[in-house]
Amino acid sequence: MTFRVTILGCSSARPILSRHHTAHVLNVHEQFFLIDCGEGTQHQLLRYGINPLKINIIFISHLHGDHVYGIFGLLSTMGMMGRQRGLTIVAPRPFGEMLRSHFGFFAIELPYPLEIKEVDARAAEVEVWGNRVFTVTTIPLRHRVPCCGYLFREREPGLNVHRHLVEGYGLDPAQIAALKRGEDTTLGNGMPLTAAEATYRPYEARSYAFCSDTTASGKVVSLVRGVDLLYHEATYLHADRALAVKTGHSTARQAARVAARAGVRHLVLGHYSARYRELGPMLEEAQSEFPASVLGGDGLVLTLEKDHSLKIEQI
Repeated sequence: MTFRVTILGCSSARPILSRHHTAHVLNVHEQFFLIDCGEGTQHQLLRYGINPLKINIIFISHLHGDHVYGIFGLLSTMGMMGRQRGLTIVAPRPFGEMLRSHFGFFAIELPYPLEIKEVDARAAEVEVWGNRVFTVTTIPLRHRVPCCGYLFREREPGLNVHRHLVEGYGLDPAQIAALKRGEDTTLGNGMPLTAAEATYRPYEARSYAFCSDTTASGKVVSLVRGVDLLYHEATYLHADRALAVKTGHSTARQAARVAARAGVRHLVLGHYSARYRELGPMLEEAQSEFPASVLGGDGLVLTLEKDHSLKIEQI
C-alpha cells in the first residue's frame, strides 16, 4: 500500500535553475494528490513522469504566486489531454473568485467538471476531504495572508485473520468475514474464537503534514504531534531570523524545533530562499536540533514504509 511524496519544487518566491516553485505530489494507495501548484508545476510533472490526469484533488495552501501560479496552465493542459473526470480544488478564500476571473478574461471553458471547495484558513482540524483510505484536515498557519496547511492521515487498515487459525480450525468464509468485522465467532466444536485473538492489523496508519508558509507556531506543534512525516518550510538560516519574522517565514532551526517538540518521526525541509545557493548549512542547522531531518529538493521521493521508516530516492 503506497504512501509516497514526490517533491516537484522546493524554492520560495524567487526560483533558481536548480529549484522550482513549491509543489508536492502525494500518492496514497495509487490515489494522486497535488499539494500547491507553483509556476512550472506541469513541466515538473512531465519531468518526473507523473501523468497530470491521475491527479484526483489539488490542495492549495495560500494565494501567493509561488504556490498557485502554475494552476492556470495545468487546468487547461488537463483539458487538452482529454480529461473528462471531475477535479476538486481545495483552497482558502477567495480562490474561486480569482480562478473565475482568470477563466473569464481568457474565455476558458474546461471540458470536465471542476469543483472549488474554499476553506477557512483560520479553522483547525476541519476535515476538508476523505474517503475509505484516508482523511485530510486543516492546519492553520501564520503567514502574511490566510494560509492553510494540510494533514493527510491514512485510515486504520482493516483486520486480517491469522492464517494458522484459518487453516487449523478450518474457518469458513462467513466466520472469517465476521472476525474481520471485529466480531467473535463460534467454532464447529462449540468453542468461542474471539476477534481479539484471531485477528491483527497488517500495519499502523501513516500520516503526512504539509506546513508552508508559516512562522514557527505552537499551534502547529499541537496539530502535527506524532505524525510520521512533517514537511515544514525553512526559508532562512537562523542567522537571518529577523527576515523570517518580517516576511512570515521560518528558519531551518525553527522548523527542526517544531519537529522535535511535536515528536514527529521524520522532517523534510523546503521553500528555501534564493539567497542560499548551497543548502548544506540548512541541513546542519536542522539536524543539530532534530537529527531525523532531510533536505528536500526537486525530484526527491520520500516513501513511508509500513514500518514507518522513510525510504529516500532521487529521481
